[in-house]
Amino acid sequence: MGCGMGKSEPLLKKCHQAISAALLIQRWYRQHVARLEMRRRCTWNIFQSIEYAGEQDQIKLYNFFGFLMDHFTPASSERNLISHIFRKNEICRDTEWERYFCYKSIEVTKIYTGPHLTFPMMFCGVSKLVEAFKHKEQLHARYVLQLLGETWRLLRTFPNISHVIACHTKQITICGDLHGHLEDLLLIFYKNGLPSSDKPYVFNGDFVDRGKNSLEILLILFGFLLVYPNDVHLNRGNHEDHIVNLRYGFTKEVLGKYRVHGKKILKLLQMIFSWLPLATVIDNKVLIVHGGISDTTDLDKIACVDRQKYASALRPPKMKVHGCMTKMNENREREACGQWKAGVDSAPDHWHDLPRRSLNNTPVCSKLDLSVDEKLNRRCRLSGFDQARCELKNSDSYLESKTTETDLDEWKQIVDMLWSDPMPQNGCIPNEVRGGGCYWGPDVTEEVLRRNNLQLLIRSHECKQDGYEFCHNRRVITIFSASNYYEVGSNRGAFIRMGPDLVPHFIQYQASTTCRELTLRQSVGWTERSALQALRKQLFVHRSDLISAFQEFDPNNKGMISVTHWASTTERVLNLGLPWRVLRPQLVSSTQHGMMDYQQWIKELSITEPKLEISDNNILDTMYKNHSNLETIFRIIDTDHSGLISFKEFHQTWELLRSHLKTEISAKAIADLAQSIDFNKDGSIDINEFLEAFRLVDISAHN
Repeated sequence: MGCGMGKSEPLLKKCHQAISAALLIQRWYRQHVARLEMRRRCTWNIFQSIEYAGEQDQIKLYNFFGFLMDHFTPASSERNLISHIFRKNEICRDTEWERYFCYKSIEVTKIYTGPHLTFPMMFCGVSKLVEAFKHKEQLHARYVLQLLGETWRLLRTFPNISHVIACHTKQITICGDLHGHLEDLLLIFYKNGLPSSDKPYVFNGDFVDRGKNSLEILLILFGFLLVYPNDVHLNRGNHEDHIVNLRYGFTKEVLGKYRVHGKKILKLLQMIFSWLPLATVIDNKVLIVHGGISDTTDLDKIACVDRQKYASALRPPKMKVHGCMTKMNENREREACGQWKAGVDSAPDHWHDLPRRSLNNTPVCSKLDLSVDEKLNRRCRLSGFDQARCELKNSDSYLESKTTETDLDEWKQIVDMLWSDPMPQNGCIPNEVRGGGCYWGPDVTEEVLRRNNLQLLIRSHECKQDGYEFCHNRRVITIFSASNYYEVGSNRGAFIRMGPDLVPHFIQYQASTTCRELTLRQSVGWTERSALQALRKQLFVHRSDLISAFQEFDPNNKGMISVTHWASTTERVLNLGLPWRVLRPQLVSSTQHGMMDYQQWIKELSITEPKLEISDNNILDTMYKNHSNLETIFRIIDTDHSGLISFKEFHQTWELLRSHLKTEISAKAIADLAQSIDFNKDGSIDINEFLEAFRLVDISAHN
């Protein structure tokens, strides 16, 4: 017995050592994963802050354009430059549209090797289209226009709110934002099967922009819509908007792929986007919208809206004072209301209204009571425009159109559905981060669902790291289907399968094989480097403002400030809401006793500038800060979509931007810039070459 006990003591000691070692390894691993998770969240905040800042900038620019339209005379050159983007669809001239979009005169030559389509569309035709796009083939312009024309005719028969019935024999698949990521759509079809009468789909908006294959995604979805109009449901997103497309790439994509017929394709798509349904309801219990809701959301009103009036949701429509709605529109509106009423038998007979809240948290009625001067001041603040530069319309005979209270109310309903985001706190406040829509809390969710006898809200609009996310006591689901949205490895995509029990089942995926082969540490490192590159570019383009702000804390001009002042000042200038003290080790190479050399830091951002000889640093700084705004204005002024603008148009572009920013740029500086980038000296400027010439490159990314 004694010998046995003696032998067991070393064994017990070894077991104790092994357990201690295992606990140490476990503790180290948990700390390692926690640090990686902190880095991942910080990276995510960088990407999202830069994205939302761009959206806010887009809406400010559009508010400025709206200001010009409202307060400049029709004869003014500034107003004429942008007036065409505000024209609403001419819905009462269908025969003229048919002639304009006629595809029959477009010949399909023998050298064309892509897919040939026949109409009416059949399943085999769409499946061939999917295979062709999978192999990078391009559809002929004749078939593109024909397919889009058929889609336009079909969408005009749909109600504002689609109704889907779940049954025991089939599940409904719900997809979120795709944003031109064709590989994600193809992966969804591979995992889940192609749309059919036995496999219905709901695609929840934002099919276009950012990615490279937005048009292919649209053509595939529209093809399946034509084949299965009762089983494929498309909701409109905030990027199904021709103004937003000018900034985020879809306009450029279409014109690049179809140089001859691109303008017609874009015009037809503008009409199609305005006819997309606004929401889908499953079994009268699950509401699917792209953005979300607000405390004024009224599904009865949404069902009756004449949705095609809102070609762009960024601006309320103007109605002719002496005009009237066509009989066709009145009938369509009544039919839409009737279809919604018929689809919600289980809903209450009366939809109770909450107090109306405008996009800027001001009651609509108070806006209508404002004086002209007050309206002008308010629009000036929104657009950042100098009131003294305005040329007001003083004549009563000049007022050709007006926005009614009903128009504003309907417009707000649509904006909230397309642009809003949920927040954890109760209440409903303007979405200052995006610049449009609202933030709504769990109390608003409960009230809207209760009032409409619904049990779940499914929305998209926000990229989520895991492809989906619950909030508001699991009554709201965000679904996002574009994987690798910000960068390879930044996020997974997901879609929902839902049966008759209305319980959501999530399927996640990564479309990139490269990302699937990376470890967690490699994946976080990859996306972190990309986020920091994007952030360095933001810091570099604001370098003049940063240096001026830093100098406030450097009265003796020693070039040194504290890390605390660096962090607070950087946030004040960039306004991105980032944890700058946490990011400091990745952005600042060295500090001494809590102090840093800010001038050396600016030099170490490792950004290369264009090699053009431009003497005016002011125009360079403006170019860097407003690269996207300039591209938007360029593409608006380029009315024939040729990709070329004249020197005069180039000068007008900079005049618009200068007025918007309230900055001084001399005419000589603009002329010198135009001469320096007219590479072939033909008196015109290629938009893409100009923007590429001023593209900033992070040297560290290539080392």
